[in-house]
Amino acid sequence: DGRVSSVAVQQLIEQISYMNKAKMIDHVGGVEEGAYEIYNCVEKIIKQDILGCEMTDLEGKDLSHKEDSTPPEEEVFGDVLWDAHDEQEQMEAFQQASNSTCELGFEKYFERLNDLVAAPAPIPPLLVSGGPGSGKSLLLSKWIQLQQKHSPNTLILYHFVGRPMSTSSESALIIKRLTLKLMQHSWLVSPLTFDPAKLLEEFPRWLEKLSARHQGSIIIIIDSIDQIQQAEKHMKWLIDPLPVNVRVIVSVNVETCPQAWRLWPTLHLDPLNSKDVKSLISAECSSANVRLTKEQEKKLERHCRSATTCNALYVTLLGKTIACVGNTGNIDEILQQCCQCQDTVSLYRLVLRSIQESLQSDKEKGLLREILCVISVSHNGVSESELIELYPELTSAVLASLLHRLHKMCLLTYGCGLLKFQHLQAWEMVKLEYMEADENVISAYRQKLVEYFTMQLSQDRVTWRSADELPWLFQQQGDKQKLHQCLLNLFVSQNLYKRGHFAELLSYWQLVGKDKSSMAAEYFDSLKEYEKSSEGEESMICLADLYETLGRFLKDLGLLSQAVAPLQRSLEIRETALDPDHPRVAQSLHQLAGVYVQWKKFGNAEQLYKQALEISENAYGAEHPRVARELDALATLYQKQNKYEQAEQLRKKSFKIRQKAARQKGSLCGFALLRQRALQLEELTLGKDTPDNARTLNELGVLYYLQNNLETAELFLKRSLEMRERVLGSEHPDCAQSLNNLAALYNEKKHYDKAEELYEKALDIRRRALAPDHPSLAYTVKHLAVLYKKMGKLDKAVPLYELAVEIRQKSFGPKHPSVATALVNLAVLYCHMKKQIEALPLYERALKIYEDSFGHMHPRVGETLKNLAVLSYERGDFEKAAELYKRAMEIKEAETLLIGGKATSRHSSSGDTFSLKSALSPNTFLEHGQR
Repeated sequence: DGRVSSVAVQQLIEQISYMNKAKMIDHVGGVEEGAYEIYNCVEKIIKQDILGCEMTDLEGKDLSHKEDSTPPEEEVFGDVLWDAHDEQEQMEAFQQASNSTCELGFEKYFERLNDLVAAPAPIPPLLVSGGPGSGKSLLLSKWIQLQQKHSPNTLILYHFVGRPMSTSSESALIIKRLTLKLMQHSWLVSPLTFDPAKLLEEFPRWLEKLSARHQGSIIIIIDSIDQIQQAEKHMKWLIDPLPVNVRVIVSVNVETCPQAWRLWPTLHLDPLNSKDVKSLISAECSSANVRLTKEQEKKLERHCRSATTCNALYVTLLGKTIACVGNTGNIDEILQQCCQCQDTVSLYRLVLRSIQESLQSDKEKGLLREILCVISVSHNGVSESELIELYPELTSAVLASLLHRLHKMCLLTYGCGLLKFQHLQAWEMVKLEYMEADENVISAYRQKLVEYFTMQLSQDRVTWRSADELPWLFQQQGDKQKLHQCLLNLFVSQNLYKRGHFAELLSYWQLVGKDKSSMAAEYFDSLKEYEKSSEGEESMICLADLYETLGRFLKDLGLLSQAVAPLQRSLEIRETALDPDHPRVAQSLHQLAGVYVQWKKFGNAEQLYKQALEISENAYGAEHPRVARELDALATLYQKQNKYEQAEQLRKKSFKIRQKAARQKGSLCGFALLRQRALQLEELTLGKDTPDNARTLNELGVLYYLQNNLETAELFLKRSLEMRERVLGSEHPDCAQSLNNLAALYNEKKHYDKAEELYEKALDIRRRALAPDHPSLAYTVKHLAVLYKKMGKLDKAVPLYELAVEIRQKSFGPKHPSVATALVNLAVLYCHMKKQIEALPLYERALKIYEDSFGHMHPRVGETLKNLAVLSYERGDFEKAAELYKRAMEIKEAETLLIGGKATSRHSSSGDTFSLKSALSPNTFLEHGQR
């Protein structure tokens, strides 16, 4: 109620007021509302102040395409799927590895590493070896920082492998990530195989090709390479001669280094000398204001002389243990206990027991055990919120207290929001201490996680977490039946595939004993079942995404004939549910073209790529990265056909677009742009009327709309409209954009009358100001028509649907499939109005266009036949209805056979090469209406 609740809060507010980098949110209301306010605030700070993304990404966009205002992350790399989570994990691993309390005399090793970089080629990889916890990761991360500082032209690619069997230790993902990083830096966009065996086989060729394009040296660093599953088998490329400007450094544990690698030049990390031991322990003690006596220092120095007690991790942990009890306990007593621990695992056990003893109740001790055990059996770690849901008796306060101690004592750390073990030895100690390597105990904890993530799936909550953990847990449990069921959850498989975890997905299917064709058929059957329950636009868009994922997955598996049908179905749904000129339709066309390229049906592919290019240019403008993607795809296609001149022209055009986009992206993070934005916002608050300020206000309105902050969005959009009307005049096309955006906002708020008025004004301006086939005019026509239909004003909707047909005819020609889709939409409207006579010729014309464009067996022909069958049935012409419905079912049956892997030959999109009789009864009719 506006009052400060305590002295502590008052002090906090006073502290914040003196800090220029702190932000305080004044909020009165419920906890959830407050959390939402904070979320919005943080998102706004990241987007506006740090990234500045709304100034470029949203410029000139209509709200009607809000879901496409920011391209997906895969966009940067063409068709390659990129996992931002895996990349973030690597950045955090690097930061964590470079943290140290003091310098450990690594300078002598830096010189050796520098010599490797300067040595003449060819040169084999350098092996950095040492015992567990000897500081290999620390050394490499510190050296990387120095190289980045002193050699800016050197491209450094690193990968830090986590514990065995985690995602970071999967060879195919590591190689894919390194290849993509190389592609990113060399501005090369090219198809990349997802097949794990081919990926590993082709990596040396990629390295040769991409290193030739890089001006300067390339250094590849893989830390803990011996933790990779079957490292020697999957990292064969290390044995091959490396390109002249490439150097490779890998680190291994002495005990687990493959025999063949021991012949490479080796940099072995020596145990810490007494001086380094003393400085490391002193630094830890000083941070906690603990002073050791000379006698205690000598005792520690004598203890830290064996190979297992003078490595960096052991000594760091020893210093932390002494510092932790120094102010409250007996240092001599803890020293005595530490001296009995002859390796890092036993010292970790002492640390854990001291944490247990500091806990006040048996309940807290039990929770500590549960937390550590459940993290140890997980695939990639567990989040705090998951722990609280797993253990309802665990309060936030108790969890925070436990995690603080575990983090402070190097047991746990955070990676991408997940709690995981900071070092391999901590993980080993927990297994020995709590589970005694007992498979039954381990299995019971795994089962707890299985039940938790299964419950999430049953509630239709498929997150990257459930997709990462659940199939892996079933694999570990050896439960093939449940693994099989889990894989048939379309959203789990889609999640893994879309994040590039192709090899992992494939290995699960191999475990359940399914070959590629039977796997494809099972996925398609699951999709058909899901489609039966799909209703409404949102559900159909989701279905189209699933079909596209399946098509891409089958393409990557080399099942080209089976990939066509799901990709065509995805295209069909998007054209119907969204719009034939919607950017997602371009995405479907692009993917379908990719199949035809692999199939060497270059004519089909060229036509589809050109359609995708046309849609992308209309939707985004001629200089957008998505346009560059289509240009690159066409260039690659022409190159395959030896049309080198055409290919080169397109590549140059694409390169200019990407170069411009990269410059904009680079400047977004610079201070110059932030200063410019500050000046712009200052001008806005001072109220200066300029077209640029009006545009900025419009962009801010769009940004708030995308954040679902509709009230603030409305304020900005209204101010933008008022300013544009004052500066440009009320009939200017920019005013139509503001009106269109406001109308979309009111439509979202269900204020249909206001939306109708504004859409009508926008349409009036655009009709007078723009060409009859302009995309902006088409968008307004479409959205006003849909609004009229929603409001039941069908008579007002008819002329707009007719206008939509006209616009598409002018844009694409009278025989284009987009015109057919517009005709079907108009026919559906007439059927709603019970005007079957008017609907019939429209359906017939649409059918003719579809048959001429795609062939007589295309799914869209089948859908139109089905609609015509229903129309004939309603008019009492049962014989014709049965005949049409039978034809529609034949197409459906043929489509099923094609995807099921039973087709005897490869088919083009026209589908003219096969004719099948349907076994389905022609007397069963569906309800009328195009989805």
